[in-house]
Amino acid sequence: MAKTFVSKLLRWFDQFGRHDLPWQKQKTAYRVWLSEIMLQQTQVKTVIDYFHRFITRFPNVKALATADSDEVLQLWAGLGYYARARNLHRAAQIIHEQYNGRFPRTVDALQQLPGIGRSTAGAIVAIAFGDKGVILDGNVKRVLSRVYAIEGSPLDKNIVDSLWTIAEKLTPEERVGDYTQAIMDLGATLCTRLQPRCGDCPLQSLCEAYRLNRVADFPAKKAKKEKPKRDVHLVLLENNLQQILLLKRPDSGIWGGLWCLPEVLEKEEILNWCAQQNIKNCTLQSSLEPIKHVLTHFNLQIHVHPVKCVTGKPRADHVTLGTWTALPALTSLGFPAPIQKLFKRYYHD
Repeated sequence: MAKTFVSKLLRWFDQFGRHDLPWQKQKTAYRVWLSEIMLQQTQVKTVIDYFHRFITRFPNVKALATADSDEVLQLWAGLGYYARARNLHRAAQIIHEQYNGRFPRTVDALQQLPGIGRSTAGAIVAIAFGDKGVILDGNVKRVLSRVYAIEGSPLDKNIVDSLWTIAEKLTPEERVGDYTQAIMDLGATLCTRLQPRCGDCPLQSLCEAYRLNRVADFPAKKAKKEKPKRDVHLVLLENNLQQILLLKRPDSGIWGGLWCLPEVLEKEEILNWCAQQNIKNCTLQSSLEPIKHVLTHFNLQIHVHPVKCVTGKPRADHVTLGTWTALPALTSLGFPAPIQKLFKRYYHD
């Protein structure tokens, strides 16, 4: 079945697959790696603009490795899952410093770099170097689960191990780069999670889920839990010099490594918090309309509380936390998407 599977898939890809995506041109390891990291948990249509901006500013691994982390995060802001950007930056530094700017060519060596797992390493080896590398991203899991009617959730280890075994058997020695792109493309365009286009699928005659008329049953879904809701209170503190107080969030946790507004437990403690930070002459303004933001594991409701204060000559050591930042500088820093929208609305409307 493997040869038939591969030949049908490649014939479809040659005729109907996508060949003009920006990372499919000049297939360097750097461009393939960047696209694979960006495409994790993110749709192609969203990634394209980010990829163009990123590759324009950081055209090679040296440019990325020597960049300031704030600029990297600023260009990533809005793409989400910010650990990807931090790992991307760290991995670029390792490649630049330890590998003389050249990517390792094996799956095992690539997996030693921050943020590169087994599937991403396989994609780089296959697409950039043309060597045999096996992938198993979300699209591939869905295709294989349906073709082989694999019962059980692809989130379970035993199921994942079974899918890896199948993926390894199917991956060819020749045209492995095209095959890798083809199976991802099939999952992204035809064998989609909702409303799959089985009538156009080159693997229809091989698909056990289609034969059983159970395509919608694969891959099996784990019971959805209702997302918890969290409230967060942020202080929009602006002084008389048209500066606002910002802080950089820790690398771990929500919005890791990005700049943000100071966070307090509740509105009632804001003025006490200001006093503790040695920020005087503060006046609490009316709170803004809450911002709703959906994250992977919970829904966030962001309460923003503007505070006006009067200060003398700005010095960072006037406060024990954060940095006073002039309003024009807001466009050059990396902020979470809801904070970006807040600044655009609050300062430009």
